[in-house]
Amino acid sequence: MLRVHFTAEDLARVRVSAGPDPMWEILLSLHVLRQRDGAPVFGRWRKDVRGKLSEEARWLMQLAPPVGYSPDFLTPTAGCDVDDGIHAVMSTPVHQLQLDLRQLGSERRLDARTHQLASGDAAALDSLGAALRHYYESALAPVWDEVRGVCDADRAVRARQFLDGGCEQLLSSLHSTITWQAPVLHVGYRFPERDVHLGGQGLVLVPSYFCWGRPIMLRDAERPPVLVYPIERDLVVGAGARSLEALLGRTRAAALEVIAGGCTTTELARRLNISPASASAHATVLREAGLAVTQRHRNTVLHTASRLGFELLA
Repeated sequence: MLRVHFTAEDLARVRVSAGPDPMWEILLSLHVLRQRDGAPVFGRWRKDVRGKLSEEARWLMQLAPPVGYSPDFLTPTAGCDVDDGIHAVMSTPVHQLQLDLRQLGSERRLDARTHQLASGDAAALDSLGAALRHYYESALAPVWDEVRGVCDADRAVRARQFLDGGCEQLLSSLHSTITWQAPVLHVGYRFPERDVHLGGQGLVLVPSYFCWGRPIMLRDAERPPVLVYPIERDLVVGAGARSLEALLGRTRAAALEVIAGGCTTTELARRLNISPASASAHATVLREAGLAVTQRHRNTVLHTASRLGFELLA
């Protein structure tokens, strides 16, 4: 059991990540790649990815075993940009590399290249950065629109929970393994029991497509506290996307998925790679069909999905 202790200040500083974190998705997808669970969700993705793994990606699999400890430096929580995330990994201080890889080495044998990485060897760090980028581009980039879409939908659901019941309802409804008994969040955990005292730092909640089974936190209490949790699988539109496209048309179905996360007309146009006029037209049709809600805030028009829109996506 993992127990996360909150103060009143921590509750005021809880926030949901603006989108999926590519570094966490890289790590957790490496776990999923070598597991058998979740075949209906991940089966086709596993088959596609396993056929094109490079030798560099296989090194990543050694660094991120599916069971036990994975080095915290692989998930620096640098935000939602893969370039920033990889840069943050490659900029990890040597002492942190040594601590994390010493922990990994206590559980499994490390190869020569990993020992070089622990010493801060520049060539080993460059190799790690190249491996992370190649893996992202070959394994995650092809499905990233879906990853981002369902995480955006989950984020919108969390916003509604917060508006309806406050921070405590948000925390208690994150996952079936989580219970809230103020002021402690109890998380069913596969590792030995531990307590995390947030101490006023707050907590970042990160919805994850590839997190499977249970939420996860960094082991190092010195790093900013983050709780990564599995998205609700009924928000995954994957196989149902074709039916939604048949009903609404491909672009309008994609527009509804983007709008589910909340966006302006300009953001909708950019995400769909269409003109602002076309984005406005799609948003208008969705609004008139009762699938979206449009609000004006000063000079900005914000689109969000209606309850009917969320039900259609689910």
